[in-house]
Amino acid sequence: MTGARRRARALALQALYEIDSTRHEAEAVVSRLLTEAELPEENDTFVRELVSQVIQNKENLDRNIQRFAPAWPIGQIPVVDRNILRLAILEVLFDNKVSVKVAINEAVELAKKFGSDSSPKFINGVLGSVSSIADR
Repeated sequence: MTGARRRARALALQALYEIDSTRHEAEAVVSRLLTEAELPEENDTFVRELVSQVIQNKENLDRNIQRFAPAWPIGQIPVVDRNILRLAILEVLFDNKVSVKVAINEAVELAKKFGSDSSPKFINGVLGSVSSIADR
């Protein structure tokens, strides 16, 4: 199940990256990616929920990124790192369906796969700070 969830998070990240970079319609992007990926139905729902919640809470998520990475204006954080942080902060502070440790680990794994060489350390550092205010 962990592998399927990780693939679902990666797909949500891909969708958020495309939406953030191109301003394509979220539903169209998610539907296309899900069709191509052929994930189990419960993971389709998970991807849709993650993308929807990140979009709905984007301003609040970005405020938290700025709070915990004040040296980096949101527009200067690479698109992939910015969206990994949005996903992880959503799961850590708002979603409460996985443990903080799992959310951070998943984010670091996404950073290793999709980010630059410095992404995993940056993501881990920011999320370590975020976790200090998580109440679980």
